[in-house]
Amino acid sequence: MERNKENHMALVMSGLFGIISSAFLIFGYQLETQDYIDVLSGNTPFFFAAFIFVITLDTYHVWRNYDSTDSGGRLFGFIKLPKWEKRVSVSKREFRINFAILSLLTLPVFLGEFPGFFVYDAQEELNEVLTRSFTTHHPLLHVLLMGGTVALFHKISGSWNIGIAAYILLQMLVISLILSYIVTMLMKSGIGKRARFLFVIYYGVFPPIVMYSLCSCKDGLFSALLLLLTALLIELVRDPEGFIGSRIKVFAFVLTATLMPCFRHNGFYAYLVFVPFALIYFRKRLKSLLPVMLVVPVVLYLVLSQALSVICHAAGTHHQEMLTVPIMQIARVYAYENGSISGEDREVITAYIPEEDLMKYTPRVSDLVKVNFNNDLYEKNSADFWKVWYRLFLQHPLAYINAWMLTSYGYYYPPAIINVYRGNTVYTFTYDVSSYFGYEVEPPGVRTSFIKPIDDLYRYISIGSFQQDMPILHLFFSPGLYVFIYMFVFAYRLSKKRIGGVLPFLPMILTFCTVLLGPTYLIRYVLYLWLCLPLLVITGNRSFKFE
Repeated sequence: MERNKENHMALVMSGLFGIISSAFLIFGYQLETQDYIDVLSGNTPFFFAAFIFVITLDTYHVWRNYDSTDSGGRLFGFIKLPKWEKRVSVSKREFRINFAILSLLTLPVFLGEFPGFFVYDAQEELNEVLTRSFTTHHPLLHVLLMGGTVALFHKISGSWNIGIAAYILLQMLVISLILSYIVTMLMKSGIGKRARFLFVIYYGVFPPIVMYSLCSCKDGLFSALLLLLTALLIELVRDPEGFIGSRIKVFAFVLTATLMPCFRHNGFYAYLVFVPFALIYFRKRLKSLLPVMLVVPVVLYLVLSQALSVICHAAGTHHQEMLTVPIMQIARVYAYENGSISGEDREVITAYIPEEDLMKYTPRVSDLVKVNFNNDLYEKNSADFWKVWYRLFLQHPLAYINAWMLTSYGYYYPPAIINVYRGNTVYTFTYDVSSYFGYEVEPPGVRTSFIKPIDDLYRYISIGSFQQDMPILHLFFSPGLYVFIYMFVFAYRLSKKRIGGVLPFLPMILTFCTVLLGPTYLIRYVLYLWLCLPLLVITGNRSFKFE
């Protein structure tokens, strides 16, 4: 009877994986090639059904074969799967070796891209510090840390490049420390020497990871802290009593969970939603210190955020950052179905969004449309905005779906070409065939490469034709592939009721859900998909102990 229940659950979860992955593939292909989805035309229903059937059947049989065979405790015959009941002793020297290797692997790229990638709002954040004019649009802790470091070392050296390089190096060392902790944690779980080598090379050489270790934007530190939070949650699930009994681990958890959302606001909402799920999972320990440990970071973050806002006299954030999806939905209808909009509704729409901005609608990025959104009017009267939004939704529901999916499908469609900024001119170049990564050094910094071949390689990957030239290799640089991997693994664990193998990744999953409502799809927003991947190995063995 128990076996039948397991088979039934496996079939249900493999079917769910088949439906979701088929939708991602088919709709992603349509959005990539024609800028809209068309569910009922041509052979789409047939392909949809065929994809669901094949993926579901294959997934179900892969899971059954995995359950019925002895893997020898290895993944792909190469990576040792950990057995928590037999922990491996790892000295502090091994941690220092991991840190040294990771730092040395990153150093040549730093020299090739000197003073580092000073991009993605870098100049704007630096100017906030220089002019003492702050807003909460960018996380204040990052503004003060990045801008303050650059300004300080510029004042000491007289060189903006030295200031930028100082911050980039500081950030790189912090990220390397976190990555070293992860590799050491993997070693303690018993992954073996070859797997250790693989993960060190992966963290130290793989371009998407190295790019953001050496990039001034907040996403590198945010993703590294989210990685560390996930690792600490894995340890908490494995041994709740031991974790709570360690002051160092409790302090590390509270500090990490507090700082993580300080580098991206959506991290706070993800953690806030995560807490009730964690309390339910650990319901047998509600009388211990554990609930306090989970809740305290929420309070500390709110206090810290408010304190920084008051100290810096920061102006409030703009509403359009939270209204990206509805703004783009209205803009798409205005651009493509203008004749169906009444004169009264048109007046309301243009009162919130200037008509010249509405006519700049581009399907994959919202920046040009939302930039001049009338925040003052929205604060006085948001009801009219939502009334118009609802009326247009009733008339054009498919346009609304298309508008939303066009700014997000690049996250879950593996072959998607990330080129959302095509035609946009920035400080040192114009995006053409790719906008995979910002690459440049914004003023007042200047790119001074000491290793030109490395600079050429990263330019090719970032804004060159790499995505088109190498479609297979490009898949490993695409967030969509990793979304499929996570979905496959989590669906399997849920089919086995191994909730403890999913719970530690819930903050990451919830953070990913928030970016689906964001302004566009860029790898900077989902770097954690690459960083957290090795942690799947730790929770992948059937001997892993769950609550």
